[in-house]
Amino acid sequence: MTDPDAPRAISLEVNGERHDVVVEPRMLLLDCLRETLALGGTHAGCEHGACGACTVLLDGEAVRSCLVFAVQARGASVTTIEGLTPDDGESLHPLQEAFSEQHGLQCGFCTPGMIMTAAALLEETPHPTDAEIRTALAGNICRCTGYVNIVKSVRAAAEKGAA
Repeated sequence: MTDPDAPRAISLEVNGERHDVVVEPRMLLLDCLRETLALGGTHAGCEHGACGACTVLLDGEAVRSCLVFAVQARGASVTTIEGLTPDDGESLHPLQEAFSEQHGLQCGFCTPGMIMTAAALLEETPHPTDAEIRTALAGNICRCTGYVNIVKSVRAAAEKGAA
């Protein structure tokens, strides 16, 4: 019988690159991304799924990486904030540009999760209403802004065709 606590070898695609890693069964996807793969853009906020700071795309769907075990992502495609940046290494994703131009960030801690949530929204609804933007972002907490500029940022990115 296999030891349920024994480390597991998994393969997953992160930001378009395949990774073969060995993880403890209880390791969270968040910790795998940050500690094992050294991708620090996904932030650990509340670690209970309430704040949205750790949001990533798992097979295109916005998920809280603090609520997903790494072994659950076996064979999946994960996109982090680092994966949104264009391959040229010089430019930003339209959402990142819009957040900067529209002052949709202050301290920046919540920003990666907000952007990943917005990316999933714009993929599904390329031209959302402000109400749809607010509904999509309702699970992401920002303690610095009044959300007005965050909504403006997502709207501006949508107008530029960010999807």
